[in-house]
Amino acid sequence: MSLENKVAYITGGTKGIGFGIAKALVDAGLKVAISGRKLADVEKAKAELGSENVLAIASNVANYTDEEAAVTEIVAKFGKLDIVIANAGVGKFAPIDQLSLEDWNAMIDTNLTGVFHTLKASVEQLKANKGYYISIASLAGTNFFANGAGYNASKFGVVGFTQAAMLDLREYDVKTTTIMPGSVTSHFNDHQPNDADGWKIQPEDLGQMVVDLLNLNSNVLPSKIEVRPTKTK
Repeated sequence: MSLENKVAYITGGTKGIGFGIAKALVDAGLKVAISGRKLADVEKAKAELGSENVLAIASNVANYTDEEAAVTEIVAKFGKLDIVIANAGVGKFAPIDQLSLEDWNAMIDTNLTGVFHTLKASVEQLKANKGYYISIASLAGTNFFANGAGYNASKFGVVGFTQAAMLDLREYDVKTTTIMPGSVTSHFNDHQPNDADGWKIQPEDLGQMVVDLLNLNSNVLPSKIEVRPTKTK
């Protein structure tokens, strides 16, 4: 895929992995739309990216109408949509007997249903432009752990969803990949990045990975990528 004049949309693009991917794509010369639940946060991220080719959108991926409106706004601004990165996610961790309905629903609605909403809203643009859809899953999508039942369920679902979507969409020349990171330096689960996070995957590493995927020969499709820190802390 030539990156010249391409338009990308990243959900959850205000910080962490989403922001790292947005920066890598802006630096590669793409037009980039980023979304988050609060417009003030998205506008702040846009200012930090420092490019006129960034569009800030308020959207909650748990609401399909928000994502539909986001895609409409992107096409109105940039004329098309070629690349979609479904990154928005939340994590709530507790033993299953203590996991609340609210936390379960928040994870399923955002992490799993959200990636469906984002693809559903953008799929016709992706088909028309022979585009690329990438979901950000997690190693928690294949590795279960205590206190992670809800998060595991959502991320196992994302992996399965994206792989099935890959089979559906490749007949339209749409490429589909799920990236499954391990420990990443981010604000996930209210974490504040600090110097002790140096051993982890960095958001810019995942940004470079996305750029590399987009630059691959069109005949090559890494449909599922597991990525880990080289060493543990």
